Amino acid sequence: MTQEISKNEAAVLVDIDSRGVATVTLNNPEKHNAFDDDIIAQLTTIFTDIAKNENVRVMVLAANGKSFCAGADLGWMKRMANYSYQENLHDANGLANMLKALNFIPQPTIAKIQGAAFGGAVGLASCCDIVIASEKASFSLSEVKFGLIPATISPYVVGAIGLKAARRYFQTAERFFADKAEQLGLVDEVTTPEQLDESVDKMINTLLANGPIAMRQAKQLVFDIAYQTIDQALISETSKRIAAIRISDEGQEGLSSFFEKRSPAWHSNSEE
Repeated sequence: MTQEISKNEAAVLVDIDSRGVATVTLNNPEKHNAFDDDIIAQLTTIFTDIAKNENVRVMVLAANGKSFCAGADLGWMKRMANYSYQENLHDANGLANMLKALNFIPQPTIAKIQGAAFGGAVGLASCCDIVIASEKASFSLSEVKFGLIPATISPYVVGAIGLKAARRYFQTAERFFADKAEQLGLVDEVTTPEQLDESVDKMINTLLANGPIAMRQAKQLVFDIAYQTIDQALISETSKRIAAIRISDEGQEGLSSFFEKRSPAWHSNSEE
């Protein structure tokens, strides 16, 4: 099913197919899919709804047109220039909450990047689990060119590219391409423009072959154990988690299907 959610009705499209693959598409190519406060609110609602939807197994974030996303809309930036501190703070919190909603979607998320991704768009990519980009895609943390800083996206971008690279690109606003983004860890896979759809579909199929509950728990595991001290408490917690999922319905089905040399039950649910 395809639905348009917004006051600006065509700006964001949502499609959920029979396999449980949700595709969220930025659909304002005339403005290079730049976002404003209205689109940010739409995306926050969409990401929150997907997170709650037990029928969604994978989410793809994509865009129509030449560019993936140019970051903040110029008209919105012009309005913000006349905002008070409190009004700016309100707008910043809106963007920060949207990024948080995307980052913590429990299902696996894929960013499909076909073109330019500037400013806040680098934050969108950094919040996704897997980023697949066309070799024509380009990136820039461009905020300092406008006398600004990439503040709300910074926790996610630093997590994606690391402290040293962030120190450089936050300050230089250099434009770099998909091959460099892959070296930095922002992009996971680079493909030709002609093969981008196929590469994303291949990754979707890879994910659909896995236990849906297991993937959610595996993703949460990364958030929970990252940078933690490996002490007895952590050892105990991770042991409890594997024990619990082994005896779960999905864990039992996964193990049984493996030993019985058959496809697990969730495979039939992922076929169109």
